[in-house]
Amino acid sequence: MEIIETRQKELPNATAVLILGILSLVLCWFVGLILGIVAVALASKPRLAYYANPNEYTESSFKNLRAGRICGIIGICIGLAVLAFMLLMVLGITALSVGSMFLQG
Repeated sequence: MEIIETRQKELPNATAVLILGILSLVLCWFVGLILGIVAVALASKPRLAYYANPNEYTESSFKNLRAGRICGIIGICIGLAVLAFMLLMVLGITALSVGSMFLQG
């Protein structure tokens, strides 16, 4: 009778996705937006690999991957909101300066 020991592996890039996701929250400007996109993109292939064969990978690495992906998605949303706010500020300042030129004119 043979005992077959199967060791579970860590998901590839799980720690990197977690770090990138957290950094996308911390750096919620343009850099955070890019890091969030990279985190979500890096998480896709290992996530599919885990769903295809969950017994092969550790649950803790999947939790790290999932947390990093969620942080990346939130970082993308915050980055887009900050970008939209900055765009509206620039457009508002431009409209005010153009409007004041017409009033003085």
